[in-house]
Amino acid sequence: MITTDHLEEIRTNADCVCTAKEITAGLDKMAKEITHKLKDTRPIVLCVMTGALIPMGQLLTRLNFPLEIDYLHATRYRGAVRGGDLHWLVTPHLDLKNRTVLVVDDILDGGLTLSAILDFCKQAGATAAYSAVILDRVRQREEGIHLNPDFVGIRLENEDRFLFGFGLDYKGYWRNLQEIYAVKD
Repeated sequence: MITTDHLEEIRTNADCVCTAKEITAGLDKMAKEITHKLKDTRPIVLCVMTGALIPMGQLLTRLNFPLEIDYLHATRYRGAVRGGDLHWLVTPHLDLKNRTVLVVDDILDGGLTLSAILDFCKQAGATAAYSAVILDRVRQREEGIHLNPDFVGIRLENEDRFLFGFGLDYKGYWRNLQEIYAVKD
Protein backbone atom coordinates (compact mmCIF):
# COMPACT_ATOMS: atom_id res chain seq x y z
CA MET A 1 0.00 0.00 0.00
CA ILE A 2 1.27 3.46 -0.91
CA THR A 3 1.26 5.89 1.99
CA THR A 4 1.10 9.66 1.92
CA ASP A 5 4.51 9.74 3.59
CA HIS A 6 5.98 7.57 0.81
CA LEU A 7 4.48 9.82 -1.87
CA GLU A 8 5.81 12.94 -0.16
CA GLU A 9 9.24 11.31 0.08
CA ILE A 10 9.22 10.48 -3.65
CA ARG A 11 8.38 14.09 -4.54
CA THR A 12 10.77 15.65 -2.04
CA ASN A 13 13.69 13.54 -3.21
CA ALA A 14 12.98 13.81 -6.94
CA ASP A 15 14.91 16.04 -9.32
CA CYS A 16 13.01 18.67 -11.29
CA VAL A 17 13.81 18.06 -14.97
CA CYS A 18 11.29 20.51 -16.51
CA THR A 19 10.22 23.68 -14.74
CA ALA A 20 6.78 25.24 -15.04
CA LYS A 21 8.36 28.05 -17.07
CA GLU A 22 9.91 25.55 -19.52
CA ILE A 23 6.58 23.73 -19.85
CA THR A 24 4.75 27.01 -20.54
CA ALA A 25 7.28 27.89 -23.24
CA GLY A 26 6.89 24.40 -24.73
CA LEU A 27 3.10 24.71 -24.80
CA ASP A 28 3.36 28.14 -26.47
CA LYS A 29 5.72 26.73 -29.10
CA MET A 30 3.48 23.74 -29.79
CA ALA A 31 0.39 25.92 -30.07
CA LYS A 32 2.06 28.19 -32.61
CA GLU A 33 3.19 25.22 -34.73
CA ILE A 34 -0.19 23.45 -34.48
CA THR A 35 -2.05 26.63 -35.40
CA HIS A 36 0.16 27.15 -38.45
CA LYS A 37 -0.36 23.57 -39.65
CA LEU A 38 -3.97 22.79 -38.66
CA LYS A 39 -5.93 26.04 -38.31
CA ASP A 40 -7.89 25.54 -41.55
CA THR A 41 -8.63 21.82 -41.09
CA ARG A 42 -11.27 21.83 -38.31
CA PRO A 43 -9.41 18.97 -36.61
CA ILE A 44 -10.58 16.52 -34.02
CA VAL A 45 -8.20 16.78 -31.07
CA LEU A 46 -7.97 13.53 -29.13
CA CYS A 47 -6.78 13.45 -25.54
CA VAL A 48 -4.99 10.26 -24.54
CA MET A 49 -6.31 9.67 -21.06
CA THR A 50 -5.25 10.03 -18.38
CA GLY A 51 -1.78 11.45 -18.85
CA ALA A 52 -2.64 14.03 -21.51
CA LEU A 53 -5.52 15.55 -19.54
CA ILE A 54 -3.43 18.36 -18.04
CA PRO A 55 -1.20 19.10 -21.07
CA MET A 56 -4.17 19.04 -23.45
CA GLY A 57 -6.28 21.29 -21.26
CA GLN A 58 -3.56 23.90 -21.21
CA LEU A 59 -2.73 23.45 -24.90
CA LEU A 60 -6.35 23.90 -26.02
CA THR A 61 -6.60 27.34 -24.44
CA ARG A 62 -3.81 28.43 -26.81
CA LEU A 63 -5.52 27.18 -30.00
CA ASN A 64 -7.79 29.90 -31.38
CA PHE A 65 -9.40 28.12 -34.33
CA PRO A 66 -12.39 25.77 -34.77
CA LEU A 67 -11.79 22.25 -33.50
CA GLU A 68 -13.63 19.37 -31.90
CA ILE A 69 -12.50 17.55 -28.78
CA ASP A 70 -12.74 13.87 -27.95
CA TYR A 71 -10.72 11.39 -25.95
CA LEU A 72 -9.53 7.83 -25.88
CA HIS A 73 -8.03 5.68 -23.21
CA ALA A 74 -5.30 3.27 -24.21
CA THR A 75 -2.68 2.40 -21.65
CA ARG A 76 0.30 0.16 -21.04
CA TYR A 77 0.95 1.23 -17.44
CA ARG A 78 -2.29 0.94 -15.43
CA GLY A 79 -0.70 2.42 -12.29
CA ALA A 80 2.62 0.58 -12.68
CA VAL A 81 6.01 2.10 -13.34
CA ARG A 82 6.75 -0.26 -16.25
CA GLY A 83 4.66 -0.64 -19.40
CA GLY A 84 3.01 -3.90 -20.36
CA ASP A 85 0.55 -4.89 -23.05
CA LEU A 86 -1.61 -2.17 -24.60
CA HIS A 87 -5.16 -2.08 -23.22
CA TRP A 88 -7.92 -0.13 -24.99
CA LEU A 89 -10.36 1.12 -22.37
CA VAL A 90 -12.25 3.72 -24.46
CA THR A 91 -12.18 4.54 -28.18
CA PRO A 92 -13.16 7.98 -29.54
CA HIS A 93 -16.85 8.77 -29.83
CA LEU A 94 -16.51 11.10 -32.84
CA ASP A 95 -16.27 9.64 -36.34
CA LEU A 96 -12.68 10.08 -37.54
CA LYS A 97 -13.45 9.26 -41.17
CA ASN A 98 -12.28 11.97 -43.59
CA ARG A 99 -11.08 14.15 -40.71
CA THR A 100 -7.76 15.56 -39.61
CA VAL A 101 -6.91 14.20 -36.17
CA LEU A 102 -4.45 15.54 -33.63
CA VAL A 103 -3.58 13.05 -30.90
CA VAL A 104 -2.29 14.75 -27.73
CA ASP A 105 -0.32 12.63 -25.27
CA ASP A 106 1.86 13.42 -22.26
CA ILE A 107 5.09 11.72 -23.33
CA LEU A 108 6.66 9.87 -26.21
CA ASP A 109 8.91 7.25 -24.72
CA GLY A 110 9.13 3.83 -26.38
CA GLY A 111 6.45 4.77 -28.88
CA LEU A 112 4.25 1.67 -28.73
CA THR A 113 1.13 3.36 -27.37
CA LEU A 114 1.23 6.46 -29.56
CA SER A 115 2.08 4.42 -32.65
CA ALA A 116 -0.91 2.12 -32.02
CA ILE A 117 -3.21 5.12 -31.50
CA LEU A 118 -2.08 6.76 -34.74
CA ASP A 119 -2.61 3.46 -36.58
CA PHE A 120 -6.10 3.25 -35.07
CA CYS A 121 -6.90 6.76 -36.37
CA LYS A 122 -5.73 5.86 -39.87
CA GLN A 123 -7.71 2.62 -39.84
CA ALA A 124 -10.76 4.61 -38.73
CA GLY A 125 -10.44 6.65 -41.94
CA ALA A 126 -8.70 9.83 -40.77
CA THR A 127 -7.29 11.73 -43.74
CA ALA A 128 -4.35 12.82 -41.58
CA ALA A 129 -3.25 11.88 -38.06
CA TYR A 130 -0.76 14.07 -36.21
CA SER A 131 0.80 13.63 -32.78
CA ALA A 132 1.60 16.19 -30.10
CA VAL A 133 3.43 15.46 -26.85
CA ILE A 134 4.50 17.79 -24.09
CA LEU A 135 7.61 15.65 -23.55
CA ASP A 136 9.65 13.69 -26.08
CA ARG A 137 12.11 11.49 -24.26
CA VAL A 138 14.78 11.32 -26.96
CA ARG A 139 15.94 7.73 -26.93
CA GLN A 140 15.81 4.47 -28.80
CA ARG A 141 12.16 3.60 -29.48
CA GLU A 142 10.78 0.10 -29.04
CA GLU A 143 11.78 -2.43 -31.68
CA GLY A 144 9.98 -1.73 -34.95
CA ILE A 145 8.82 1.76 -33.90
CA HIS A 146 10.13 4.65 -36.00
CA LEU A 147 7.94 7.42 -34.64
CA ASN A 148 8.80 11.05 -34.12
CA PRO A 149 6.03 13.32 -32.84
CA ASP A 150 4.78 16.08 -35.14
CA PHE A 151 4.60 18.64 -32.33
CA VAL A 152 6.81 18.63 -29.23
CA GLY A 153 6.85 20.91 -26.20
CA ILE A 154 10.14 19.74 -24.67
CA ARG A 155 12.77 17.29 -25.86
CA LEU A 156 14.47 15.57 -22.95
CA GLU A 157 17.75 13.79 -23.64
CA ASN A 158 19.88 11.57 -21.43
CA GLU A 159 17.17 11.02 -18.84
CA ASP A 160 16.23 7.40 -18.25
CA ARG A 161 14.69 7.72 -14.79
CA PHE A 162 10.97 7.42 -14.14
CA LEU A 163 9.21 10.77 -14.67
CA PHE A 164 6.13 12.26 -13.03
CA GLY A 165 4.24 15.55 -12.93
CA PHE A 166 2.27 17.64 -15.43
CA GLY A 167 0.15 14.67 -16.46
CA LEU A 168 2.71 11.93 -15.88
CA ASP A 169 2.01 9.86 -12.81
CA TYR A 170 3.91 7.99 -10.16
CA LYS A 171 1.75 4.93 -9.37
CA GLY A 172 -1.38 6.97 -10.07
CA TYR A 173 -0.30 10.07 -8.13
CA TRP A 174 1.38 13.43 -8.76
CA ARG A 175 -0.11 14.12 -12.24
CA ASN A 176 -1.24 17.47 -10.83
CA LEU A 177 2.23 18.98 -10.41
CA GLN A 178 3.19 22.04 -12.49
CA GLU A 179 6.69 20.68 -13.12
CA ILE A 180 8.07 17.35 -14.31
CA TYR A 181 10.28 15.39 -11.93
CA ALA A 182 12.56 12.36 -12.16
CA VAL A 183 12.58 9.77 -9.40
CA LYS A 184 16.02 9.43 -7.84
CA ASP A 185 17.77 6.16 -8.56
